[in-house]
Amino acid sequence: METLSSEFRDIIKQVVLTAKSSTAITDKNVYQPGDADILPLIDQIIEALLLPGSGISGMEHIIDLYEKAVSGKSCLLLVEHYSNMDLPILSYLLRKEPGPGKKIADSLIAIAGMKLNEENPTVAAFTGAYTRLVIYPSRSLRHLDPEKDRAEKLRSISINRAAMKALASVKTQGRIILVFPSGTRYRPWDPSTKRGVREIDSYIKSFNYFCPVAMNGEVLHVRQGDMMDDYVSRDLLRITVGSIHSCREFREATRSKAEAAGFPDKKQITVDTIMEMLEEMHLAAEEDRKALLG
Repeated sequence: METLSSEFRDIIKQVVLTAKSSTAITDKNVYQPGDADILPLIDQIIEALLLPGSGISGMEHIIDLYEKAVSGKSCLLLVEHYSNMDLPILSYLLRKEPGPGKKIADSLIAIAGMKLNEENPTVAAFTGAYTRLVIYPSRSLRHLDPEKDRAEKLRSISINRAAMKALASVKTQGRIILVFPSGTRYRPWDPSTKRGVREIDSYIKSFNYFCPVAMNGEVLHVRQGDMMDDYVSRDLLRITVGSIHSCREFREATRSKAEAAGFPDKKQITVDTIMEMLEEMHLAAEEDRKALLG
């Protein structure tokens, strides 16, 4: 199998040459607008990889969510995360939908870990096509030594404080905030990458509504290393948007469930329930996807 960097070498060179966004993250640039000049280049890669029949199920749910966002409500998309092409493919397929599909795609702001900006300039160039709020992820924080990495710890606090301030400002301005509840791509050799991070409870607590989103199909196969080392293949991609949930009602129900079961970590059970919901959606959608493939 070809890697992303070998199969699309010429397009990737154009992406890197076109990119303008800063790769170094500070508390002054956590909000990073998408670069419209890069988008058509990444679309070319997606078009080469998606098989006919790829598309979105449940558009009525995301349209409803978008209408709530436009009315001033704070809205989340909670999306399964299998590869760094998840957001590009979601954006592409939304823009191919009739009606408000492009407006919905343009409204998305993804919560993104700073690794995407700082570790590889080519990955950063790809990431720059889409509007993001950059955070210092909790998974990275766990590896910091309180004494040896004191300066980095202070940097993480500064970045995350700025990101949450920016989030509070944009989330009621007709934008939909996209979050990957697992906080990272699923890696089959590491089952912990499919467990949701407990910080998702804070998002649920501070938003009005959310829709879960299942991703089925695989055009970018994760490997050890970064996105450019991943294998590519053509596949039929189906995205399933679930029905809208009231964040308050969902959170209250999961916390009641935790209390009844004697589960001590009420924050973790919130995201565990979301991951269970996504897995059920994924399994159901996979049956339909296989039927389309014949």
